[in-house]
Amino acid sequence: MLPKVLLISDDSAAARELRGLLPPAQYGLQWYDDPQSLIGAAAEEGCDLVVISQHTPQLDPLQVLRSLRAAEISAGVIIVSRHATVGAAVSAIREGAADYLPGPCSAADIHSAIDRILQATASADRYPSEFVVQSTEGFEGMLGQCRAMCEVFDLIRRIAPADSTVLVSGESGTGKEMVVRAIHRHSRRRVCPLLACDCTALAPTLLESELFGHIKGSFSGAIATKKGLFEVAHQGTLMLDEVANLSPETQGKLLRVLETRRVRKVGDTAEREIDIRLIATTNRSLAEMVKVGAFRADLFYRLNVVPISLPPLRARPGDIPLLANAFLEQFSKRMGMDVQGFSPEAIRQMEVYPWPGNVRELRNIVERLAVLYGGSHIELYHLPSEIRDARTAATPMHLPRTWEEFKRLKRQVLDEMECGFLKAALDRSSHNITQAAEAVGMQRPNFHALLRTHGLKPDCARDQRPHVDGELP
Repeated sequence: MLPKVLLISDDSAAARELRGLLPPAQYGLQWYDDPQSLIGAAAEEGCDLVVISQHTPQLDPLQVLRSLRAAEISAGVIIVSRHATVGAAVSAIREGAADYLPGPCSAADIHSAIDRILQATASADRYPSEFVVQSTEGFEGMLGQCRAMCEVFDLIRRIAPADSTVLVSGESGTGKEMVVRAIHRHSRRRVCPLLACDCTALAPTLLESELFGHIKGSFSGAIATKKGLFEVAHQGTLMLDEVANLSPETQGKLLRVLETRRVRKVGDTAEREIDIRLIATTNRSLAEMVKVGAFRADLFYRLNVVPISLPPLRARPGDIPLLANAFLEQFSKRMGMDVQGFSPEAIRQMEVYPWPGNVRELRNIVERLAVLYGGSHIELYHLPSEIRDARTAATPMHLPRTWEEFKRLKRQVLDEMECGFLKAALDRSSHNITQAAEAVGMQRPNFHALLRTHGLKPDCARDQRPHVDGELP
């Protein structure tokens, strides 16, 4: 079956030129000169790809692209523009275009772009991830309804089409690798490899060989020339897992690779150009490591182009029922059991537990529960003792990770206490400022100044004392 390609162009000559480059025997091409007709056809009949050919400024490719997405048409979009600029290309990719070509384009360019996008779509349909939980309450297998996770999902969608370097931070078990895979799957490089390197698994010398490659005889055991991951991941994505563990020497070499986009094998003198997108992950604060001299500042700034911070599970307790039930259903189906779910008491206790291992710990515990008690409701007494014995903290609070964050949080807490103190004093005195100040043991001007600081205004009808002109009632 031929792929269905829709073409919109504001110039008949340009449209005929593109139609000549796309033979009917290979592409089922239909041409439209009106955006509404195009969108109507795409919505009613469906399509595999949309080509937007801009010849004059009267046609706005980005507006057509936004209208397609607003109509929930998910087909890949290629923009061909005779008014191409770098800024326009970046904007188009950020808006979700699969490719942006300067016009007029050659047959090879348009065929390559179309074939790559159609192949990527077919691959995604043919090989779905076995770990993706099918749900409308998440993104790419990552479940979450809290504000922090929705912001992460939105950020992935916006930055994936670009080639910017990304730094994904979060505690162990929060799903950093899933974020990396989601970025790659939604990027222009998705038909090329995604490779990962664990920066904690190898000694510095071996890690450099793994990343940059080596030539035969460059060190003991180098019995053959080997390509590094930077070369193997050509035109794809390379993930550096736990980048905080890189040695100072490797940090310097990585910085040079990012600056020059060229790599040199260990023991070699020649450099080779690379074309990769780099995504780094870390469970430590690189900014804090920079302050104490444990990580290079210049490398940190190179890696931290687009930061994505994943919240720990204890900071999103409202997502625990969603995750627990999704995992339980997944494991029960895999084991051929009839899932019944968790009792309300079990869910409430799971929301209290702090989950130091985050989503990974939750997933492993749910798997254990499915194996042991699948087919019946998971009750409170089925939960491991560490979860059953967990108690709600007196004042649940996100603990600060830096001194600056601690000072901001301290100021916030004091401000909230001070504001509550003033409101309670006013309420007890029927909003009479003089009586409120005397009751709490403060001078009226000082009490008055605190009210101004917090923007508090007492109910004037309750404060019957005559006021001086210009004074806060």
